[in-house]
Amino acid sequence: MAEKPLIVVTNDDGISSKGIKALIKVAAEFGDLLIIAPDKPQSGMGHAITVNNIIRLDESGLYPDYQAYSCTGTPVDCIKMARHFLKERKPDLVVSGINHGANTSISVLYSGTMSAAVEGAIEGIPSVGFSLDSFEAKADFEGSKVVVRQVIQKMLSSKLPEGLCLNVNIPDIPAEKLKGIKVCRAAKAYWKDELNERKDQHGRKYYWLAGEFENRDLGEDTDLYALKKHYASVVPIHFDMTAYHLISEINNWDF
Repeated sequence: MAEKPLIVVTNDDGISSKGIKALIKVAAEFGDLLIIAPDKPQSGMGHAITVNNIIRLDESGLYPDYQAYSCTGTPVDCIKMARHFLKERKPDLVVSGINHGANTSISVLYSGTMSAAVEGAIEGIPSVGFSLDSFEAKADFEGSKVVVRQVIQKMLSSKLPEGLCLNVNIPDIPAEKLKGIKVCRAAKAYWKDELNERKDQHGRKYYWLAGEFENRDLGEDTDLYALKKHYASVVPIHFDMTAYHLISEINNWDF
């Protein structure tokens, strides 16, 4: 009998989140699972790793049918832990999410969910991050399962080139209203930040980061446009941030 695919499951919303529960249900249809996820929400951690503190890993009783652990570290730490425990076998797939809130455009740089997928790609493992375009506490992840199922199936049958991962964003609509899946580029959009100054009960100043998301891209081939039109978006991501088109120009500078 052929060995089942080994799938590592993580996220940045925490091991008890609704999104990871939905992801686990679908991923379990395709293989054996190793679940390692943060013990608390880690949104906005980006590609942070724990270097000035210890990391604890505890067995989780939330998913008794699987090998599951809660981790005190970041989402990227979770992937590093998975590789530590799986020295004798390389995972066939890393799945991260389903994130509570979209990770479109520039948000991919801030997202712990997507950074876990990028870390998987760095390790040479086919990886994908899933996000639902809703921050509502009662968000329904049932429709997302349709997209997750299709993407996992394709990824296991059609291997990505090494060093790449996928960023999948899913509109907040019922499954029957989903028009399909589009491969896109990331929209040129930005967070217009605000730092709100406040005072605590002792009169000491503190700051609360806020802001608005600005879409400056009118293209019809972007992740934001796809979501608006009720498609799930798939954006290929790589971690090589070299601006190759500038190398020849900067070589002409007089250093």
